[in-house]
Amino acid sequence: MAEDRIRVTPEVCAYVDDEHTKMTLEITLPGVPKENINLRMHEDSFALNAPRKDIEYVTALSFCCPVKPEQAKATYENGLLTVEVPFKDPLEDAVRVPVQ
Repeated sequence: MAEDRIRVTPEVCAYVDDEHTKMTLEITLPGVPKENINLRMHEDSFALNAPRKDIEYVTALSFCCPVKPEQAKATYENGLLTVEVPFKDPLEDAVRVPVQ
């Protein structure tokens, strides 16, 4: 049956909070069982695969700014996957260089 599924891109709405500290993704996945959602997040992008009986939702998108994927929180209710992820501090990985 998997080979009979039509691949489609889900609707994705991405927005930033007023303080510019986190990004929220709202992804429409009607009829997909929660256990079928495969979301992989990186600092600069995410990839999603979510099959249901007749359709397979697939997408991969990049972010405007680096995020902290290990701190992402996802909830799924009534066909809507909501993912909140904080932005990475631009100086977080800064390395102090000794001046000689």
